[in-house]
Amino acid sequence: MPKVDMQTAPVWVGSDYPGTLKDEFADRRRIRLGDAAGLTTMGVNLTTLPPGARSSLRHWHEVEDEMVFVLEGTLTLIDDSGETEIGPGEAAGFPGGDANAHHFENRGDATARFLEIGTRPARDRCHYADVDMICVDEPGSTRFVRRDGTPLE
Repeated sequence: MPKVDMQTAPVWVGSDYPGTLKDEFADRRRIRLGDAAGLTTMGVNLTTLPPGARSSLRHWHEVEDEMVFVLEGTLTLIDDSGETEIGPGEAAGFPGGDANAHHFENRGDATARFLEIGTRPARDRCHYADVDMICVDEPGSTRFVRRDGTPLE
């Protein structure tokens, strides 16, 4: 059945960033709607950020297209152009290959909920603007390396 059962959809709390980088994202909660629906070329997450939380480290993808649609609360989009508030009913998109590092912060007093939508390329490299890190996605593996290619753990 195509309808997603929200009670059994997989939930991912936190981050897979290496080392202490993941600590700051312990309260980020994602319901993996795309996985629950059996999607393989597109990811969809219903993400919840409590006040004071960030969506991710500022990043950009070589291949993956990303889009965010805000359902509740107000987020601050921080990218290479500056800061922009984005609220319920508003969206932002990030084409793969556009080296505009971005993330969202919940600077409000209320929990924010938004949809994260992205393509799932077989191979991609995600660049992090504010830390010496690149995420390398290849079939069957994801690994984090420094910009010079040495492993991060």
